[in-house]
Amino acid sequence: MSDQMHHITLASRPNGAPTAANFNHLSAPIPEPKPGEVLVRVHYMSLDPYMRGRMDDAKSYAAPVPIGGTMEGGGVGEVIASKTDGIAPGDMVFGMFGWATYATADAKTVRKLDANQAPLTAALGVLGMPGFTGWFGLTEYGKPKPGETLVVAAATGPVGSMVGQIAKSMGLRTVGIAGGTDKCALATDKFGFDACIDHRAHADARSLRTALAQAAPHGIDIYFENVGGKVLEAVIPLMNPHGRIPVCGMISWYNAGGLGAGAEATLHAPALWRTILVKYLSVHGFIISNHWDQFPKFLSDVAPKVQSGDIAMIEDVAQGLENAPAAFIGLLKGQNVGKQLVKLI
Repeated sequence: MSDQMHHITLASRPNGAPTAANFNHLSAPIPEPKPGEVLVRVHYMSLDPYMRGRMDDAKSYAAPVPIGGTMEGGGVGEVIASKTDGIAPGDMVFGMFGWATYATADAKTVRKLDANQAPLTAALGVLGMPGFTGWFGLTEYGKPKPGETLVVAAATGPVGSMVGQIAKSMGLRTVGIAGGTDKCALATDKFGFDACIDHRAHADARSLRTALAQAAPHGIDIYFENVGGKVLEAVIPLMNPHGRIPVCGMISWYNAGGLGAGAEATLHAPALWRTILVKYLSVHGFIISNHWDQFPKFLSDVAPKVQSGDIAMIEDVAQGLENAPAAFIGLLKGQNVGKQLVKLI
């Protein structure tokens, strides 16, 4: 085993969309675990939209990555050394190891994995934070009922695809929104959506709204919010009375910071608030890290469905830590197909 690890740090804060110049690829000695810690050789790491927010020095629900700090993120890998009871070398674990080939972690913060139950990479997607986010947001705040209509954008991503599949299994009409005809085909053929709309085929919210109205002729009861922007503007007038909007993310605005350039004008706040009022809408923002106490319930519900094939997943795997920045930049542009991972070994 080499005595060097590789990691990617935040070189500078992006102004708009991240570029390769915002990242540094560095090497350092492999760290030694302290008492109560484990040393892990990371096999796969996850790339997720929330990481863009960590690159900004802005007040949020979590502290930003400091300049020179290792980019944060989840990973799965093999325990190389352990200074704790209950976890031994050779165990496969999940943890927040960052963009790095090796990492130490407090043993209390890692979770042992069983490769016989599901592929190890599932812990980064369908059986990890993204899948849990979709399941929890839909069931807790979407409150789905048979016969209702659900709309979710980024429908082929790990969150959107989970939302669509769980909703479909509960007897809802599911309408996905995705970028491109290939992704829309995946949404219907792989993930079972009743319909999918290519948002790239619609230049503005009005055109997108017309297509949505045709796909959801009885209106929209649940809109699972992942993207903001023109999708949100298209959806709001189509919401049914007593509709529910779990707010998970706003990826279309992340690169602009905060609400994003033009967001206030796009949303027409008075009209938005009036619609919420007169249609009795429930809009509920949530951060999944506040709800880890529900994770065992999620696993008990969803893991058997993944094992049986009732819940499908797609992974987009980049090769090598050096390619993580490019893959992340592509993720923010919607270039990935399915859960974006980076294979490190």
